[in-house]
Order: sequence, then C-alpha cells, then structure tokens
Amino acid sequence: MLDIERMNNPFNEDKVVSNCSIFGMMDMSGRRLEGRPVFEAMANMRERSNGLGGGFAVYGLYPDNSEDYAFHAMFDSNEGKSLTEAELSDCFQIVGNEEIPTSPDPSVEDPPILWRFFVRPPKDAGEDFKDLVARVVTKINSTVKDAFIFSAARNMGVFKGIGFPEDLARFYRLEDYKGYMWLSHGRFPTNTIAWWGGAHPFSILDWSVVHNGEISSYGANKRFVEDNGYRCNFFTDTEVVAYAVDLLVRRHGLSMELATRALAPRLWDDIDRMPPAERRLNTALRSSYAGLLLNGPFSVIIGREGEMVGLTDRIRLRPLTAGLAGDVLYLSSEEAPIRLVNGKLDRVWSPRGGAPIIGRLGEGLVPANGGS
Repeated sequence: MLDIERMNNPFNEDKVVSNCSIFGMMDMSGRRLEGRPVFEAMANMRERSNGLGGGFAVYGLYPDNSEDYAFHAMFDSNEGKSLTEAELSDCFQIVGNEEIPTSPDPSVEDPPILWRFFVRPPKDAGEDFKDLVARVVTKINSTVKDAFIFSAARNMGVFKGIGFPEDLARFYRLEDYKGYMWLSHGRFPTNTIAWWGGAHPFSILDWSVVHNGEISSYGANKRFVEDNGYRCNFFTDTEVVAYAVDLLVRRHGLSMELATRALAPRLWDDIDRMPPAERRLNTALRSSYAGLLLNGPFSVIIGREGEMVGLTDRIRLRPLTAGLAGDVLYLSSEEAPIRLVNGKLDRVWSPRGGAPIIGRLGEGLVPANGGS
C-alpha cells in the first residue's frame, strides 16, 4: 500500500514548494528526435515530483500510421476493454489493435491494461471526424466502466501513469520511439487523488497539456467548458485547460496568440492604456471568455500538431524557462535541465507573465522575441 501522505511530504515540512516539473522539446524543422534528453531533464528535476504521477506526449510518433487516429487506452478489467472495442467498432474502422509495449519496472506498481487502437473514419461518416472522435472519447470516458481513453489523435500519443517520469519512460520503452516534439510532466499532487488516468499530460484530439501549479478558477472554467459540450472526467484542474484551448482554437477559430490572451488576459489597468483597437480586442476577449480566465499560480506547456506553447500566469507565480539551440526549442520548469541536455544554446530566457512562447513547424519562434 502506498503511503500517500508520506510521499506527498517526505521531509515533514510545513509547506512543500517543489510542485511538479514540466519540460518540452520541439524541433521546429520537423526532425524526429529520440526522447533521451527529455528523460534526463526529468530525472534532473526529480525532487519536484514524488512518484505519484508522470507522463509524456510524443508528436510524430507513428509515421507508418500517420493518417490513422491512435487511441491510447487504459482498462481496469477485460470487460472494460471489450466494451471499448465494441464502441470503437461501431463508430470507426479499426485497422490496428494491440497492447502498448511495456517492460516490468519495480518502480511502477499495479499498471492497468494498456492498449492502443488505430482507427479510420467510417465510409459513411456524416460529421466532422474530429468532432466524432471527441464525442466517442467523451462517451467512453463517461459511461464505460473500467475504461479510459487518454489520447486519441493522428501521429501522436500520450504515455502516463503512477511513478516518476524517468521510471515510466523505461516502463513504456520510450527509448524505442522518436518524435519532433516531446512534452513531459513529473507530478506532485497537492489536492487531487493520484491515479493512472489523473497523471499528466491531459489530451483531447491532438492537444496535450502539462501543468505546474493550481488553477483556483477551476470551478468557473469547468462550468464554461461543460456548457460548451465537454465533460471533465479526470478529477484534476489541468484537464480543463485542454478543453479550453480546443474550444478557443479549433471550434471558435481563434489564433493561438488570441487564445492565450483569453486564458491569461492582460490586467484591466494595462488594457485601459492600450491603443483603441487593441483595447477593444482585449476587452472583447476578457468579456466573452471571462469563464475561461485561468486564476491562480500556473505554468503550462501546450502541444498540438505542429506547435508547442509555453504560458505562465500573469504575475509568474510558477516558473518557466525557455532555451533555443538552432531549430530546437526547450521549455522547462528550471534552467538547469535545459543546459544539462544541451550545452550549446543560442539563447536562454524567461517569458513575461502571461506572454506566450510559441514554436511552430516551419516558422520557428512566434513572435521572434519569444515573449521576453
């Protein structure tokens, strides 16, 4: 039996301030990279997590199935697996069906059944395929007992669970994979339960999010996304961020730059001093998406196909550091892991509070100053 209280605070301190590690690596030219630097970076920040959750999101993961949607699933029973497979068969063409390869690791206890399905649209699909995927994932996660889909997208996948991230990397045999972008998380849960589905990253379609901090506006954020058709199933504040960016960018058509202004808007005093056109735009964003404003201390790394984004709260109550080496962009809770994995950086900086760092395939850093 895990001693959760002891693991949350092994030194009996009055206040634990380490609070999660996040790390992202993206080759903006599209070159696929092995994950070893990410594993080393997470091991370097081991004291920021406590073994109660870790994980990775990898983009460019399945070049041989790049047009198929890869569903990564965890099951607590064979019944849950059978019901999920039946649900997927009713909605899609299943073209691949296999256990996710793992290697036993003494540091990773009691894993669920871990499975992946590769699917294609049915020939008579009558709706936007992304909407169909999102709807089916929500239905399975809400209604099928003992089943959780933890990622479902083209050419990407999430690998997560209970354990330290570097141990989970060995468990999932991630040394066998390459991708042009890697996101990673080491969890230090402070007010939510620790379980396999509750580890980061959180994902919907090709979006994935890793988060350090606490979103105190979770109740308002949850109501806003659920009023727009989403359902929060994983019992943690981070999940709502993935749904928020999907709503803002995919469904409402905002650019990523505008979406970050909705999530971490400028203070009203700053908006009042803006030129008229900017003032009207930022006022409209704050007013229209008041329910998505993220309050509390946070830093997040958001991934989607072709893009990696770093963002902190408006007054930087949680750290985020960026590094650039040629086409490779790094985002991290700390500077030391970036310098550990690449000693020849062109630039290292910390973004302003609420100012996004955005790396895009074929475009590089957007804007060029990277939020500094």
